[in-house]
Amino acid sequence: MRAHLSIPARYILVGEAAGYQGCKVSGIPFTSERLILAGEIPRVPSDSNRLTSRVRPWSEPSATTVWGTLHELGIAEQTLLWNAFPWHPHKPETPLSNRTPTAIERELGLPVLERLLHLHRKATLFAVGRNAEWSLQSVNRHATPLRHPSMGGASLFRAQLTAAVRK
Repeated sequence: MRAHLSIPARYILVGEAAGYQGCKVSGIPFTSERLILAGEIPRVPSDSNRLTSRVRPWSEPSATTVWGTLHELGIAEQTLLWNAFPWHPHKPETPLSNRTPTAIERELGLPVLERLLHLHRKATLFAVGRNAEWSLQSVNRHATPLRHPSMGGASLFRAQLTAAVRK
């Protein structure tokens, strides 16, 4: 995480919450163990140390879409990723599941989000999904809304981010 946050960000993409195949394992939003091991995440070493004991590393589809798009646009090195709720909400008794953060959970993430944004005041902000958009509005920050890449949204996510960055 320290390596990921070590830059003066030009762009910050804010997502909803940590997913069990990605951020819960890697600590970095929209990032999976597979992408780290493949050397796809700037500033994060891709040494041979595994994050999990699974036979195959976790691979998260939204992470693949996000980092692929950032690399295609040439902005991966200048971009930070964060979640409005930086922890992993899951279904009761089912840690390998994802669920939408509750309103109370979203509020719990606001002080952490505010601190990150304070440290990167000049960064252009993107809200990846409605919950991220709500959280950024709650801390009085303008962000360009982007379709979340999950559930059939990958093409629209790519198109929206590309259009916004190339303005």
